[in-house]
Amino acid sequence: MQQAAGRSRPIPSLRRSQSRLTADSYCIHRIIEDPEWSLAAVPQLTELCLQHIVHNFTQNPILDRLLPEHQRKVLDRLPTDLPLAVTANLVSDEDYWKRCCTERWQVCDISGYGDSWKRMFFERHLENILKSFVPNTTDPNQVLELIPLCKDYVRKLEVDQFLPPLKVDPEEEADDISDSGSDLGLGEVPIHHYDLGALVTALPYLEELHLTYGVKDCGMNFEWNLFKFTYQDCCNLAGAVKKCHKLKVFKLTRSNVDDDKTKLLVRSLLDHPSLLALNLSHNLIGDTGAQAVGKLINRSKLETLDLCNNKIHHAGAQALAQALAQNCTLTSLNLRLNYLGDEGGEAMGRALLANTTLKSIHLGSNMLSEPSAVLLSQVLAQNATLTSINLSCNHIGPDGGKQLLEGLAGNKTLTEFDLRLAEVGQENEFLIGQMLWANRHATRLAPQPQPPAEPL
Repeated sequence: MQQAAGRSRPIPSLRRSQSRLTADSYCIHRIIEDPEWSLAAVPQLTELCLQHIVHNFTQNPILDRLLPEHQRKVLDRLPTDLPLAVTANLVSDEDYWKRCCTERWQVCDISGYGDSWKRMFFERHLENILKSFVPNTTDPNQVLELIPLCKDYVRKLEVDQFLPPLKVDPEEEADDISDSGSDLGLGEVPIHHYDLGALVTALPYLEELHLTYGVKDCGMNFEWNLFKFTYQDCCNLAGAVKKCHKLKVFKLTRSNVDDDKTKLLVRSLLDHPSLLALNLSHNLIGDTGAQAVGKLINRSKLETLDLCNNKIHHAGAQALAQALAQNCTLTSLNLRLNYLGDEGGEAMGRALLANTTLKSIHLGSNMLSEPSAVLLSQVLAQNATLTSINLSCNHIGPDGGKQLLEGLAGNKTLTEFDLRLAEVGQENEFLIGQMLWANRHATRLAPQPQPPAEPL
């Protein structure tokens, strides 16, 4: 009975409690653990420290106190908009400066910057500031404060725009004119551009200076005053160039440089210790200016001279020819697009009979004709230095072409002779081309001179 009663006693069910326990434990499990949590996602202390260094780099740039592998990580994460006062003299990593360049400019070719991204950045950054500088409006400290940061990296400056001062209010302008009319003349308001003197003299490694005084993309706001290179501008530039003792290349193009300004510039360049190339093309230089440049040729170390597209006639050409006959450094002369005529062409021919260093001369578009060709044929027969002559766009004529062909018969050094649109005749041009091809072929086969061996 007891067993029966015991068997009949209801046994408590465990399913309910087990299910409740399972649910509770599941809930507790969900609260305690995140299924997406992973120990690998916890950053290491070193990583946290590097992140802090990057975020506070402007206030505490401790790059030089880090291990090399940590420096690399910091440099890869540094933003490119950090103040230059922080990064200029501290960060030398080229990858960082490459990011700075490519994020700022679409076209970046470092071949013209000594294959240095840092040099490219500072040169182009400085150029952009100069191009947008407005006299009497822009704070000069924008340039002056940059000098200590960029002076060790700037080798070349190419500034193809100089902005003039902003126009003043008409009433103020009238008052200024009335006050200074005795000095400036009625209605004349001075328009001077940024003075490069303080900048150029503070760049100890500057070797190239390419300048154009004018305004780009002026559109409907065009005025002739936007392209005025004043005498005061020229005085300032001449003083700056004179003090730049390491300058090797000076280009001042498309700036309306006339004879007076040329003479002023030449005076500052006489006996310059390092100038090798001078480019004054696309200006307003006449015979007087060319005579001044003639004096410079033999009082400098010039190797390249470009006076293309000026207003030089036979008198200026004769002055240049006289200097060229005595010169022993110049290797390239460009007089294209001038007005030499046959008097000037013959003068240059006589100079080339005496000169033994010039390798390239460009006399295209100079109104030359047969008399010049007769003298140049003698040059071809006697001169053993010239390798390139350009007489394109002149009226040489078939008879002049025959003279040149005869002179070239014994010449073995000339490899380029441009006679396009010179009216020399197809036969003459073909035969001259054959001789030039033979000279070029012989030049390629000739053994190249070996550099002198270094002493042991």
